[in-house]
Amino acid sequence: DRLDPSKSRSSQRSQSKQQPQKLASTPTVTTVDGKYYPAEDAPAKSTSKTVRNPTKIRASITPGTILILLAGRFRGKRVICLKALESGLLLVSGPYQVNGVPLRRVSPSYVIATSTKIDVSSVDVSAFDDKYFARSEESVKGELFEGDAPKPAIVSEKRKEDQKAVDAALMKVVGGVDLLEAYLKAKFSLTKNDKPHKMVF
Repeated sequence: DRLDPSKSRSSQRSQSKQQPQKLASTPTVTTVDGKYYPAEDAPAKSTSKTVRNPTKIRASITPGTILILLAGRFRGKRVICLKALESGLLLVSGPYQVNGVPLRRVSPSYVIATSTKIDVSSVDVSAFDDKYFARSEESVKGELFEGDAPKPAIVSEKRKEDQKAVDAALMKVVGGVDLLEAYLKAKFSLTKNDKPHKMVF
């Protein structure tokens, strides 16, 4: 007997309808103590902390060394190095009474160390650190919202008293060295024919 092609097709369709469709199997998630594993390997958190090496100050810069400022509003002025702070900056003063440079911090990268040195062991600068010169958060926020208009510098009474105390101690040392006050008053400058690489400061 010959098979009827129409019957065979209909029988195949009926069989396919009767057979249940296979559903995609869902992956099983393994848990540990009720917690799911992440889909991807999470990077491990590093517990190591970066430690900054202390800034190395040049051997030519010591307390009492006369420095020449190369940058900032007082560039060209000669100042006295009082000590090195923890941040690596230098605490210097003019003194203010001589050349108008107050107590301030400067970077050792922007100074020239001269061969002139004085004894400043009698000057008490233990109260001056980086926190002493830190700006308050209120003043920083005020500048952000008040525009670009320059504001006059406001010096607190405490800073004025500290400056007077340091100047009084420095002037005793400066007055004991011949021509040192005139040397600190003189501003450093170069002319066209000067050769800085051959100079001895």
